Amino acid sequence: KMGRMSGNGISASALPFKRKAPLWSTMTPQSIIDMIVKLSKKGITPSQIGVSLRDQYGIPQVRFITGRKILRILKKEGCAAKIPEDLYMLIKKAVAMRKHLNKNNKDIDCKFRLIIIESRIHRLTRYYKKTGQVAPNWKYVSSTASTLVQ
Repeated sequence: KMGRMSGNGISASALPFKRKAPLWSTMTPQSIIDMIVKLSKKGITPSQIGVSLRDQYGIPQVRFITGRKILRILKKEGCAAKIPEDLYMLIKKAVAMRKHLNKNNKDIDCKFRLIIIESRIHRLTRYYKKTGQVAPNWKYVSSTASTLVQ
């Protein structure tokens, strides 16, 4: 309990028991893959692609229909991002907080939250280096982080 911060709820939606494509789904796996690649080339992240496929096209789980996850499809097609999405979002948040702190340097709460986010970035980086998803010499540097985020 001591090390946990707020935001660790356990409620989540449950996936269907059957791991097959639903009967009402009319799209072919190849058309879904083409759609995923097209959305990725627009600059949409894999999680946003999943949300848009679910909301606009009624595809509950890409994995059930295509047999592969969205990120694996993107990696095979050569459209995957250089750094993982969760690490990218944390860096983006840290850059925004640093920008805020440049204007409001007395915001003590923001300084504290920035320390927490940057330690999370370092922890994730250590994991991704171990698993080979990030280059072994990749390092998060706060002064050059804004170049990683567009």
